[in-house]
Amino acid sequence: MPYTISNNSCAGCDKCRFQCPTGAIKIDNGEYWIDPHLCNNCEGYYSEPQCVSACPSKSPIPLQVKKGRCKIDDRELTSSDLFFNGKSNPFASGIPVWEACNVLSQRTSLPWEIDENNEVRYSKQIDRGKGKIAFHINSYSEGSQLATDLEAVEALDIRAACLHLIFAAYATFSEKSWEEEFVVDDKQIEKYLGLEKRKDLNKTTKLALMKNLVLQACSLMLSIDLPQQGRIKPISLEKTKLWDLTGIQHHFQHDDLGCKYLVGLTFRVKAGDWAKHFLNKDACKQRTAFYQYGNLPKSLLTTVMSIWQQHEGAARLMMWLMFKAKMGKQQRITIPTLMRVAYGDRKVAIACRQREERKRLLRTYESDLETLSHHGMKPVFDPVSYPEPIQPLWAKLADIPEDPDEALEFWTNDGDEGRRLTDVSPRGKWKLLMNARILAFEMSPKWDQPNLAARKKPQKTSNKRRNIKTAGGLLGEQIRLARKNLSISQRELARLMGKSQSWIRDIENGRLKVKIEDQLVLRKVLRIA
Repeated sequence: MPYTISNNSCAGCDKCRFQCPTGAIKIDNGEYWIDPHLCNNCEGYYSEPQCVSACPSKSPIPLQVKKGRCKIDDRELTSSDLFFNGKSNPFASGIPVWEACNVLSQRTSLPWEIDENNEVRYSKQIDRGKGKIAFHINSYSEGSQLATDLEAVEALDIRAACLHLIFAAYATFSEKSWEEEFVVDDKQIEKYLGLEKRKDLNKTTKLALMKNLVLQACSLMLSIDLPQQGRIKPISLEKTKLWDLTGIQHHFQHDDLGCKYLVGLTFRVKAGDWAKHFLNKDACKQRTAFYQYGNLPKSLLTTVMSIWQQHEGAARLMMWLMFKAKMGKQQRITIPTLMRVAYGDRKVAIACRQREERKRLLRTYESDLETLSHHGMKPVFDPVSYPEPIQPLWAKLADIPEDPDEALEFWTNDGDEGRRLTDVSPRGKWKLLMNARILAFEMSPKWDQPNLAARKKPQKTSNKRRNIKTAGGLLGEQIRLARKNLSISQRELARLMGKSQSWIRDIENGRLKVKIEDQLVLRKVLRIA
């Protein structure tokens, strides 16, 4: 249990701050407080908390959970919320973002090494071997020095990849994300990750978790070298920040003893220099840079947060497939590739040599595939290389009819072809799987892109009627001017709304009356008061 300091009895001698081995004791507006994210009761350093031993007035006391509502009066104005349509949000999906997501999710499964500067590094060839990308870890606890021990990799949390994707979504809000900051607070992060439903976690625990995940997402340092591609000049970045955490604002409440309770956090972040080359809309129009973005489903974040402990392999695959499969497009993926993403090269290599490890990994792999299918990513097995005899049992059981009479007939006929559904897998299943493929992953609507199918157009009206009609309280001309002020095309606005371009055109021309729920979304997207 962390400690807190009663400022009513504190003498202000400042002895405790220098005795703290983790640097958890800080001064805010002339008052002492202990960061619960850093305080660990001096475990691993001393037999008892040094702040208690050094304090002449015994001001440090065990931190009790803050009860009641947490009210914050001076909370900073944050950036707009993500997922305004309740389903998805655009996000930066360039190679730096994808590889960083792999680093945070796969962690020790990747081949990390100690480079010539005695620093931990992960590097990989990209662009068919023509380019190279590398990552280092910035250790905030050691004065912003690059990590030199593999323990920094082991300390990474797969849930930090969710924060990384949230930042990638916020980066699409501005034209120059490498210059403009976005502001996000604990309430927004709690909502995106589904933590508001976790009644088993108190406020202090949630804040410590969110701060830790943000620091990890911002700890990656990026190096990248890409050759010239057309008019795009060679890209060369050396140990630049992936996400620049420019500030953390702590929000407190006081009790009768003068103890400061942390009740809120606000983070100021901006994208690193990579965004100049991979998220630059103006330069992309001139074909001198990239502007790469994709679709981030909200359900991805909440699903990963709920399954990361029991099905870490499935969580890794979800985030990898969001980039690789491009949310529903046909793309054959080999089973060895899936296994390396989910479990790492080392585990797969051991399974190839040892039978017991092979059986264990097969059970885990089939369980993770079932988890993917349950959460909206249903694998489509290649009937040639991945036939029914080696498919998981849960996939075979999915074909059983729900109707009782049809199910009875199904089980009666089972085995007519010399093989029953419940028979054990054939010998040599592992070797067969190493040559098997999955044709695609069928995505449920909550994972798929917004439906942009054109709706039936209403009958044409006269110019006179068109000019006086409103879009459900919003003038069509008002919507058109607000869109042009934000430099948003009709097609882009339609994508953000999850509508068709013709729908946007019709409301701007006054042909359609907009529903109340669509009015609220339009006002939020176009920033109309």
